[in-house]
Amino acid sequence: MSAIQIIPLNWYVTLSAILFALGVLGVLYRRNAIIILMCIELMLNAVTLLLVAFSAHHSDPTAQVFVFFIMAVAAAEVAVGLAILMMIYRNTKSIDIDILNKLKG
Repeated sequence: MSAIQIIPLNWYVTLSAILFALGVLGVLYRRNAIIILMCIELMLNAVTLLLVAFSAHHSDPTAQVFVFFIMAVAAAEVAVGLAILMMIYRNTKSIDIDILNKLKG
């Protein structure tokens, strides 16, 4: 019996819900683009934690393999997001979301 199966499943669900809620609140209330990217990563990690917990609870390693693909996509997302932010910073000298809204039109 592994350590992930000793801890009750509802603790993982609660922790994942708290992490996801913190990520949503960060996206909604912060204006810094880097913080928003970090909050999106936090939401993605909360979902990944829940996927691993359910996978271990049902003794099915398929979802744990799927987590590696999620992590690879998350790393690519961060690389592309930071590259876009660097280009925006070069042009506007700020990464504030309110200033980026002025670029629309």
